[in-house]
Amino acid sequence: MLAHLRRSVVLGLIAIVLTFVYAFVGTGVSQVLFKHQADGSVTRYGSTLVGQNWSDAVCPGHPVGSCVFQGRPDDLGPYSSAKTSPAEHPGDDPLVANGQPGETGATNLGPRSQELLTYTKELVAYWHERGVDPTPDLVTTSGSGVDPDITPEDALVQIPMVSAATGISPASLRSLIARQTNGRQFGFMGSSYIDVLQLNVALAKLK
Repeated sequence: MLAHLRRSVVLGLIAIVLTFVYAFVGTGVSQVLFKHQADGSVTRYGSTLVGQNWSDAVCPGHPVGSCVFQGRPDDLGPYSSAKTSPAEHPGDDPLVANGQPGETGATNLGPRSQELLTYTKELVAYWHERGVDPTPDLVTTSGSGVDPDITPEDALVQIPMVSAATGISPASLRSLIARQTNGRQFGFMGSSYIDVLQLNVALAKLK
């Protein structure tokens, strides 16, 4: 009986040690090889992994938020509250939005949804008022509700709005977008994308 007890204790101790060793090794490797990602990809302006609200950017003489590039219309995008949402739509309610705790996920509004149709039409009108001919991405929410990225096309169509509000020439903005465009992963996976946070940080430097 003592032999069995001894074996149980020894195996238990080995399992505990291996568990902690695995955790510390995993943390160490991630800190050495992927420190930025492991720490949440946080910069002084926020995380590059989570979409953010740019709708409150002050643009003297122009609509609020028009002096920066906007992401997709998730709750952390340009329509994140009843105050700024042309449709007063709840969106995907990720994390904490409108003072209420939420979670990531889609709205699950189907193609026959009148609410979705009305919302989309109002978003199109919202962009047209700012001189933007929106892409489908700019009037549809992402699957996660916290998408931090847009396509180069999504950024290019916003150039008239941003140029008018900032005074930066369209040519300079096109060059900025080209520099901030990330290629496909490994050269063939996915598509080219732009992180909106990094794009706006670079834009601020131009200003």
